[in-house]
Amino acid sequence: MEPTLESFTAQAMDEGFDEIVVREWAPDLEIDTHTHAFAVRAHVVRGEFWLTVDGSTRHLAAGEAFRLARDVPHAERYGAQGATVWVARAN
Repeated sequence: MEPTLESFTAQAMDEGFDEIVVREWAPDLEIDTHTHAFAVRAHVVRGEFWLTVDGSTRHLAAGEAFRLARDVPHAERYGAQGATVWVARAN
């Protein structure tokens, strides 16, 4: 069963995340290697993207989830339809 934004938020907050954002990414957007000063728990709601961490690329599509620790270098590339991603952050 697909989570709702409300259930995603509740579970993330129970796990210690303290901020929820809904990110809308543009089609064909590429973001070079960067880091975040927060840990991430995310769920892809619409579209697809490729997440590259430590030389390994993972394709993520609607319905899939991922986690990323704070300060981990990574790059992102979004598909032709862009993407919507729910993101829980642990600041």
